[in-house]
Amino acid sequence: MKIVVLDGYTENPGDLSWEAFAEFGELTVYDRTSYVESPLIAERIGDAEIVIINKTPISAATIDKCQGIKLIAVLATGYNVVDYNYAKAKGIPVVNVPTYGTQIVGQYALGLLLEICSHYGHHDETVKEGKWQNCPDWCYWDYPMIELCGKTAGIIGLGRIGQATARLLNALEMKVIAYDTHESESGRRVAEYVALDELFRRSDVIFLHCPLFPETEGIINKNNIAKMKDGVIIINNSRGQLIAEQDLADALNCGKVYAAGLDVVSTEPIRPDNPLLTAKNCLITPHISWAAQASRQRIMDATLENVRAFLKGETLNRVN
Repeated sequence: MKIVVLDGYTENPGDLSWEAFAEFGELTVYDRTSYVESPLIAERIGDAEIVIINKTPISAATIDKCQGIKLIAVLATGYNVVDYNYAKAKGIPVVNVPTYGTQIVGQYALGLLLEICSHYGHHDETVKEGKWQNCPDWCYWDYPMIELCGKTAGIIGLGRIGQATARLLNALEMKVIAYDTHESESGRRVAEYVALDELFRRSDVIFLHCPLFPETEGIINKNNIAKMKDGVIIINNSRGQLIAEQDLADALNCGKVYAAGLDVVSTEPIRPDNPLLTAKNCLITPHISWAAQASRQRIMDATLENVRAFLKGETLNRVN
């Protein structure tokens, strides 16, 4: 059995181990291959039977070139980098890791909001630059301080991660409302389900925790932003393509949207011409909500179990 990991560095920059996978057969690990369609992808897969990827795309053309593929394992929850429908037609299971980051991604979403509300990093920098010691008053603040208690948070997508975020917001005594096409009893325990337009109208803060589907792509656009409160805050650490980025940049620059906290953008790494780079009050981090070591270890462990199950003639976490 030949196993190839095409882009293992972000999962394991050196603080984890691939050793357990070598027990299943001949293992080859590449730190990086390509994040766009490239002949190198098929070349590195070669005659491998198990392909493990994070963001390296596996297209229909690659599948056709690599006839030996029997399993594609994604080191993430999102699997849109794989042509999973074509893989299914070829009898190739695609498996993912659905639950590794529930708590850490919710924690990170809240962290983005708290940074916007209090600007901890900025004020730390000003103190170390000498502003406090030279201040005529005993304290100062360079941005408005925002209290969250009593405000309304709207969550688009109340699955596992959305519910984790909702529980944190409940602890802050915020009113939590949510929109999801699939309502659940567990969701009702942490939020009030409302229609999407009502969520836009009522929310002081909007969190995006929905998957990227055709119907959610660009869900934050100029038409929906117009339905929102003036001064709304938008948090996205789900998928960058959920936002029409020029529309959000325009809304930030004119003040309709007070601030945005983003851990994802439409093209990653971010392009230098992304309009959000120069937008007002836009906090951007490099897609690291998931990256705590404990979280990455869960990805490694779950992927190991996905491969082990496949070799036993079973499939865990199959998405196609």
